[in-house]
Amino acid sequence: MSMLAATPIFFDNVVRTVEWAMVIIFLVIEVVALIHCATQRADAFPVVGSISKTGWLAILGGAILVTFICRLYFLGFFAIVAAAIYLLDVRPALKDATDGSGSW
Repeated sequence: MSMLAATPIFFDNVVRTVEWAMVIIFLVIEVVALIHCATQRADAFPVVGSISKTGWLAILGGAILVTFICRLYFLGFFAIVAAAIYLLDVRPALKDATDGSGSW
């Protein structure tokens, strides 16, 4: 077998491995966001001008489901964006509202 004939097989294996690694990383991020959201006080969400706790739990739970189903396709990227918005925008605001430190 020549080197050129083996290249597509190697390329497919690398692409598949990178895709699965990204899916696992995305799922971990989404689960962390969901757990953090579930452990926060419900009355803190309206204070920071955010969606209700129930709304965020539904969005983040749906994001995990979408990542399982769609993986890295179009809707899969919307799922990770939802988790990133929660972790980078809502989480610091909730932390500031509940204990006053405001930082990570």
